[in-house]
Amino acid sequence: MSMDETGRAGPSAGSGEPTPDAVGDRRPAYVPSDEVRCQILEQLPVPVAYFGRDQVLAMANAAAAASVSKTEASLIGLLPGEIEPGLFLEGGKGLTEAIDRVLRTGEGEPYETHLVVAGSEHIWQAAMSPVRNAAGEVQGVSVVTLDTTDQFMARRRLTVLNKASRRIGSTLDVGRTAEELAELAIEDFADFVTVDLLSEVLTGDEARSVLHRDTISFHRVAQQSVLEGCPESVVPLGEIHAYDRDSEVGRALVIGEPARFTVDEEALRRWRMVDPARARSLRENRIHSILVVPLRARGITLGTSMFCRHRTPGGFGAADLQLAAELVSRAAVCVDNARRYTRERATALALQRSLLPRRAARQQAVEVTARYLPNTTGAGIGGDWFDVIPLSGARVALVVGDVVGHGLHASATMGRLRTAVRTLADVDLAPEELLTQLDDLVLTLDREQPADSSEGAQVAGATCLYAVYDPSTGLCTMARAGHPEPMLACPDGTVRQLPLPSGPPLGVGGLTFEGAEFELPEGSRLALYTDGLIETAGRDVDLALAELRDLLGRSTYSLEEACDTVMEALVPEQPNDDVALLVARTRRLDAGHYAAWDLPADPSVVSTARKRASAQLTAWGLDDAVFTTELVVSELVTNAIRYGAEPIRLRLIRDTALICEVFDGSSTAPHLRRARIFDEGGRGLLLVASLTERWGTRYTSTGKTIWAEQPLPDAEAADLV
Repeated sequence: MSMDETGRAGPSAGSGEPTPDAVGDRRPAYVPSDEVRCQILEQLPVPVAYFGRDQVLAMANAAAAASVSKTEASLIGLLPGEIEPGLFLEGGKGLTEAIDRVLRTGEGEPYETHLVVAGSEHIWQAAMSPVRNAAGEVQGVSVVTLDTTDQFMARRRLTVLNKASRRIGSTLDVGRTAEELAELAIEDFADFVTVDLLSEVLTGDEARSVLHRDTISFHRVAQQSVLEGCPESVVPLGEIHAYDRDSEVGRALVIGEPARFTVDEEALRRWRMVDPARARSLRENRIHSILVVPLRARGITLGTSMFCRHRTPGGFGAADLQLAAELVSRAAVCVDNARRYTRERATALALQRSLLPRRAARQQAVEVTARYLPNTTGAGIGGDWFDVIPLSGARVALVVGDVVGHGLHASATMGRLRTAVRTLADVDLAPEELLTQLDDLVLTLDREQPADSSEGAQVAGATCLYAVYDPSTGLCTMARAGHPEPMLACPDGTVRQLPLPSGPPLGVGGLTFEGAEFELPEGSRLALYTDGLIETAGRDVDLALAELRDLLGRSTYSLEEACDTVMEALVPEQPNDDVALLVARTRRLDAGHYAAWDLPADPSVVSTARKRASAQLTAWGLDDAVFTTELVVSELVTNAIRYGAEPIRLRLIRDTALICEVFDGSSTAPHLRRARIFDEGGRGLLLVASLTERWGTRYTSTGKTIWAEQPLPDAEAADLV
């Protein structure tokens, strides 16, 4: 070590190159020689390579040779991307173009390459820099590479999972959720994907354990491939198939953990033993790597998914298995949510169907067609309902109602109101009286509902329209509680909205309801509907009513076509409110279906009434009903003469049943009682009840009618339908 004239230590005589200018007063004690510089490059753990102007590898350090499992000597003279003369690494051919650009432009550039080395995919980030001589001319290109496979896989995993969070589970449909999983996997890391679900999952039922099954049956619900038509699949979409417990898939299902395996000759041999068809597909399509991931949610196995590679050169790695497991886990939760929704929706719809009429009531007064469409904002059920109720005297009640709110609570409340209407209709109350009783019931239901209840909204605000049509007179009596007025389309083509007195919604209390009576021509079409038909969001109500009048006025429509046309024209594809529509075409009883006689209040007229009834039944061909009808007429007429008041009227109606009616001007209610042994009377109504199918009393403002029904012979009833 020598000292300069300032007293600072200078470089030793044998230190090689002279010390370059230093920053400030700091000077290196030693400057490496060319030999040392070569050692630094050689021992650098980062792969470094040098290509000359002929784009032939002229130098590579030990790290570069080790990265492709070769020696430096075996690499010298190769072209970019070559692993052996004429043999290029998968994904390595693009290096030639990148190096050529650097040689031509003299500007360095980054380059990311995907190379498959020894069957594994690697992502290398290369920094390519021009190497210049003393004259500044580009003599070659140095390539410094970093293996960024782990970072790339982490980024890809986050990207795929981010897409999965947005795309998987977009609907509450089990099959669609499985399709979304398969579609996403095909885009990112698999060449062929299948998704199979247990049969009970598709129906919304709880999945049974797979631990004790010899064969595990599935429905193929989704499959996707990079090849058109999924030629790799041996199971058609929607078909039932099974995996043996001892197969690769079966073992993964029993263990409940994802599995990764390579399809080699040993694996193909095992597949041939348990599933020859799948083994043949694996070989023919050159599938070389498979992931099997069970769909498990909340500790229950719902199905299985399989990811295969045959076009992608590299096999699945541990990172791929982790990514597939996370994707399937997300999908499994969505499938389970969809399964639960399917079950709850099926339950709700079953409840809805049980509360609505499942078939037309047997009656001859009107021809009826109805439609019900639930809203799409909830579970697909709501509080709208319609009903057709046969009444005494061949009359019929038509009902349409709407409970506020949607969902299970509204549907259950609707069922209670519909049952109440049927019960009150059986008492033969006038429409306004029935609505008064129904209003009291709604008030009672609201009082029973706690104010802070989370089960649903209060019932107050429900609406209802109740109409009674009598085919013998053509008169229809109606009353409404906050409900839209009905439409009447007459046979002459005129359509009008019937002006019913306005009544408050049910549950308001303290206000009265008023009925109105209309004579309906035979063949008229009466349309009853809920507000969801005309109060659609964004639509003017007056315009909707005008369109409804126009549609109902087209006489070329049958009732079925009229209902379909109205629903298609006025109801959007996804309604935000329930819609109920009932269309009834009126009929009239002709003179051949009923007979009536006015009778004086004289006991001697009873025998005359019996004879007239007997003669009428003989004319109708109902000889088998003569004996019973004579007894019924005798008892009812006798009671009217003894306990009632004039006027007295006897009527026989031949409808879906044989009806005997006796009207009198008294409102005294008859009572069915069991007479004691020595009583001289009290057996009349008991005898009537025993001989007929049903009987009852209905009241009017001028008196009452006692009626009794007998079933018609089967052949006779069939002729009337």
